[in-house]
Amino acid sequence: MAAATSAASPLCTWLVAACMSVTCDGDYSARPSRAKLGGGRRRRLAKCSGSYCLSSRGGSSIQGLMTSCLAFEPCDEYYSSQGLSSLGSNGLSSLFGSKTGSLNRSRRRFNAHSGETMAVAVQPTEELTKQKKPITRQRRVVVTGMSVVTPLGHDADVFYNNLLEGVSGISEIEAFDCSPFPTKIGGEIKSFSTDGWVAPKFSRRMDKFMLYLLTAGKKALADGGITEEVMEKIDKTKCGVLIGSAMGGMKIFNDAIEALRVSYKKMNPFCVPFATTNMGSAMLAMDLGWMGPNYSISTACATSNFCILNSANHIIRGEADIMLSGGSDSVMIPIGLGGFVACRALSQRNSDPTKASRPWDTNRDGFVMGEGAGVLLLEELEHAKKRGATIYAEFLGGSFTCDAYHMTEPRPDGAGVIQCIEKALAQSGVSKEDVNYINAHATSTPAGDLKEYHALMHCFGQNPELRVNSTKSMIGHLLGAAGAVEAVAAVQAIRTGWVHPNINLEDPDEGVDMKVLVGPKKERLDIKVALSNSFGFGGHNSSVLFAPYK
Repeated sequence: MAAATSAASPLCTWLVAACMSVTCDGDYSARPSRAKLGGGRRRRLAKCSGSYCLSSRGGSSIQGLMTSCLAFEPCDEYYSSQGLSSLGSNGLSSLFGSKTGSLNRSRRRFNAHSGETMAVAVQPTEELTKQKKPITRQRRVVVTGMSVVTPLGHDADVFYNNLLEGVSGISEIEAFDCSPFPTKIGGEIKSFSTDGWVAPKFSRRMDKFMLYLLTAGKKALADGGITEEVMEKIDKTKCGVLIGSAMGGMKIFNDAIEALRVSYKKMNPFCVPFATTNMGSAMLAMDLGWMGPNYSISTACATSNFCILNSANHIIRGEADIMLSGGSDSVMIPIGLGGFVACRALSQRNSDPTKASRPWDTNRDGFVMGEGAGVLLLEELEHAKKRGATIYAEFLGGSFTCDAYHMTEPRPDGAGVIQCIEKALAQSGVSKEDVNYINAHATSTPAGDLKEYHALMHCFGQNPELRVNSTKSMIGHLLGAAGAVEAVAAVQAIRTGWVHPNINLEDPDEGVDMKVLVGPKKERLDIKVALSNSFGFGGHNSSVLFAPYK
């Protein structure tokens, strides 16, 4: 036992110095009470060969070490020069290579805070840090596949061609009787089939948001050339799914409540799992056998961007080689429409649905609710090249911030959005001058459009090449799916060299420069870097950046 505790004593000393927060006076006469230590049996640091060891009635010193840093109690000799010198002539230098002088300074700083609670951490030397984290080249992330489910089509090319032609997907809602509501229009998907993509038994039971997600996810794989043959060769433990939803299975949950009014026996046995936002990613991973990172994020209308950036980070850190990322939402039901009507967020331009969504126009009166899904296949560059994948664009990076201001209103000074954009640029190593295309969040709300526009001008106003548009002018606001669908639009703009128009922008707000905003027709643009913004209720801000692969 003595040999074991003696061998452990340098580690004990480090843990005391690095992990412990104590209340001390000059001679450390006050010790932590039993109550502060959780009421359990106390462990103490006893003298052991002039140093320290963990003594415990319950087991070996190593077992005690692993129990809790909070249970450490230093012996009196810890504060004496003898105790420190027992590790060698230079005290702790035998552990960390630090100089005697720095140790004495550390002791002086510790004792100077008499009566205060503070944490003391011993920093390892620069040499040790380098050994733990060798300098490696950052893994690059590229887009090798994509798919959408939208009011303008369920194929990425069909969808983008409709955007380029200025086609509106806004129409009267047909899924239910809207007569009780002041808003009767939306970006509703009129026809959709899961044939060949989702098993019939699930198609009958799943919420639409999950059906959209599964279909778009599998189509993105097909678009990326992930065939059955490729699936057999890739490492499925390095393949993940991160597709989020702002609202989840709202219809499934609503139907369950209605069934419960009769009897719990009438409830869908899948109502709980199929209503949760994570189950779409989980079900897709089960279908594919992908065992890498798998979860969902829900940050309201910023959901997709959060999922895209986190997916890219998994690849950069080496936790995945391939990630399916994006978002999906469908709340085109009475409770969904009614909820947004109740917060007075929706347009009521029922007489002319195609004109209802009009970002930056003085006559806008709220956003138009839409539904759909967007999925990007993100892949590590070398992995994509090795399998001969077509690379659509490179993902450069992004950022998140929080307004910390209001549940639904943006900060008046736009500080949260500005900070988000600037952090995204810094993280990606991109200069402001290189960003010449922005797919804005612009939802057609009176306050939000202008606040974002002013933030964009603050960051990029000096760039004469800058072009800005809003995909929502044609498909409405797809909530948690908006960011992914708009990311697909940004990647398509890079691929084609065309940016889509802003429709319904007939009378711009005062101070809005039409030289910056794309007009009513598509425009040619050689994109250097594309930025896509998404903001959500709760003050969630997100920005992601794409560029041509070179």
